[in-house]
Amino acid sequence: QVQLVESGGGLVQAGGSLRLSCAASGSIFRINVGAWYRQAPGKQRELVASISSGDTTTYADSVKGRFTISRDNAKNTVYLQMNSLKPEDTAVYYCKVYVANDYWGQGTQVTVSS
Repeated sequence: QVQLVESGGGLVQAGGSLRLSCAASGSIFRINVGAWYRQAPGKQRELVASISSGDTTTYADSVKGRFTISRDNAKNTVYLQMNSLKPEDTAVYYCKVYVANDYWGQGTQVTVSS
């Protein structure tokens, strides 16, 4: 089993920055694929960014140029650096990692005030 612990969410003003972390522990040697999703009230969960085992990254069009996904293999941790935050970025952010199976974090609230 793999456990994920997310941290770094909070309340920030528009234009501000936050860094989310997702630390994996348990029966894991190395995260294969890491990703961040978000779900705003009344909306479907959407993919925000992903990073492959070869460090190839993909981003939703809405966050390109503002968000950066990265990983620290030594710590089995995936990060999401969020800059120039907008009110429409407000959502619960979930990390997902693939290690033989998909595992989800518990979610962390990000609220951006205007």
